[in-house]
Amino acid sequence: MKIFLDTANVEHIREANSWGIIDGVTTNPTLIAKEGRDFREVVKEICEIVDGPISAEVVSMKSDEMVPEAQDLVKIHKNIIIKVPMMPEGLKTIKRLKELNIKTNATLVFSPNQALLAAKAGATYVSPFIGRLDDIGHVGMDIIRDIMIIFENYKFETQVIVASIRHPIHVIDAAIAGAHVATVPWPVLQKMVKHSLTDVGIQRFLDDWEKVPKSK
Repeated sequence: MKIFLDTANVEHIREANSWGIIDGVTTNPTLIAKEGRDFREVVKEICEIVDGPISAEVVSMKSDEMVPEAQDLVKIHKNIIIKVPMMPEGLKTIKRLKELNIKTNATLVFSPNQALLAAKAGATYVSPFIGRLDDIGHVGMDIIRDIMIIFENYKFETQVIVASIRHPIHVIDAAIAGAHVATVPWPVLQKMVKHSLTDVGIQRFLDDWEKVPKSK
């Protein structure tokens, strides 16, 4: 399973990328706004750090506006993937961008039906938001399992990005379900690395090493 970092914080991206485990990055208008920097400048810098798919989202609501916006965004870097909201105008845009050989990520997917339609329209990726489903009392991971079965049944090339991840268990469940990608927030990635027994073990090794006689 590929791991994308779900952030627009360049320092966090640079650090995570140095670990050798980041395959791409997803951004959205909310994440970009948190950084308080120029949108294109941030996206360009991210593309220079991570050699993999970098999702950048269109903000227009009409297909006739989304398409030229997407065409402008892909000029930033060859690895740009256009995030398109899941709605009728978004499906039109996905179809049109596929015809232009521009890769897309159908975002704000909350049901297998939406994922199916996005795949049929030609989306490169679909992003089901499992955490937000959990927030309203649904089991978000259930739709990942259903989507994976549907895509396998019909051999769709569209890849599933598990999004809105809240904790490390979401990542494990996504991997068990066979999802292609998990896009992970920086705090969750940090928790994935940690384990209390690892910390105790390291400290014990260090303490024991201090007791070993050293040659002068």
